[in-house]
Amino acid sequence: MWLLSTDRAELQYFNSPESVPGGYAILSHVWDTEEQSFQQTQAYKTQCLSSGENPRDLSTEKVKQSCILAQEHGYHWIWNDTCCIDKTSSAELSEAINSMFRYYSLADVCYAFLRDVPPKGPLVDEDDVERSFGYSVWHERGWTLQELIAPPYVLFLNRDWDIIASKTDHANMLEKITKIPAAVLRHEYGLEDVSVAARMSWAAKRKTTRPEDEAYCLLGIFSINMPTLYGEGRRAFQRLQEEIMKNYPDTTLFAWGTPWEYSTEAAWIAGHLASSHLLTDHSYLLAPAPSAFGSSGDLVHWMPTVDGEKQKSRSSSSLSLVSLSRSPSRVHVGIPTFSITPHGIRARLPVVERLGYTVGVFSWFMGKTQFGLLLVPSPDSFDPRVPRYNIGVMNTEGHHRLISLGEKNDTFELFGKAATAQWKEIYLALREVNPF
Repeated sequence: MWLLSTDRAELQYFNSPESVPGGYAILSHVWDTEEQSFQQTQAYKTQCLSSGENPRDLSTEKVKQSCILAQEHGYHWIWNDTCCIDKTSSAELSEAINSMFRYYSLADVCYAFLRDVPPKGPLVDEDDVERSFGYSVWHERGWTLQELIAPPYVLFLNRDWDIIASKTDHANMLEKITKIPAAVLRHEYGLEDVSVAARMSWAAKRKTTRPEDEAYCLLGIFSINMPTLYGEGRRAFQRLQEEIMKNYPDTTLFAWGTPWEYSTEAAWIAGHLASSHLLTDHSYLLAPAPSAFGSSGDLVHWMPTVDGEKQKSRSSSSLSLVSLSRSPSRVHVGIPTFSITPHGIRARLPVVERLGYTVGVFSWFMGKTQFGLLLVPSPDSFDPRVPRYNIGVMNTEGHHRLISLGEKNDTFELFGKAATAQWKEIYLALREVNPF
């Protein structure tokens, strides 16, 4: 990794974050229209060799001020994504993107620069500063999600580079702003304790300049490594989900969309419209974008165990946890399996069938209510022995994927009547992604 010397803003290469003597600071910020690049930083160094100037004095205000602050705090090195990555090298860019969560997690301190938060003064009181902090665009960007979570120690700075507060001090406020549990921000719980759907929901309202970055900025959140291919567009997010599907038993990856607790009349309307097989972005197993997970933050996955009991999650009202039994005395049974094929995703899973409906059972709970995935036979199913299904139906309220299966742990209810589950092998529709 490349780092800037804090005294001169000159680039130095280190083999790994662990090999940096004395540790390093790291900067988190929202990019401006123009930022100092790797090449410009090297050019300043060359220019100052003959002039005798300090390259830091020629650097942009953001580079200069972050170096000065880190030096004041005793650090000789700082990382800044604008100028510490040679973006003309696709290999170096891909390596940096895949390593970025690690860079932030191993930094001694992260400076989060909020350029839209004013300093306290005669015309700006403490309440104004707090309001500006809550509305800062820093909280809305895709890349700053991992930059908030990964570092153990984050200092928030206003536009004058004065310290506002630390992440630990503001954890409860940050939970209200970002929906990320304070316990996760304080590193009291690990990301592995949080469901896939909950982690995705944190990114639901965040924005990135390029569509590929919707996926790339989440790589560290899910401990996924994959090649970065700018130009692939929305295909990047599908690739990310495919990698998560291969590496996680937590099926809340598929639990996106608005949960539907129906009435008999609404069920009839949905069934009537389902006969048209109208395809939308919600008709496939994998989501089109992180925004699809906006209503999924409270979903919990409970994996069934051999005695039919569900292992309880750690006690926390604010955490949406994947409750996987880690006890060696319990043997998991009935775990759905998935594989990607040219015909869609081939799945073996329990389903409930009633009144012409098929609902996939994944042990998803929101509060006391269990939800399943509503499946509709696809008109282009190619193998009658292994049917293919699209996901969800349309009614007057929109597209519904997640449907209530009642509030009992050991039995299912579908449209108000008891139903039983049976294991089936089926295909689930997988979208063909247009990158544009």
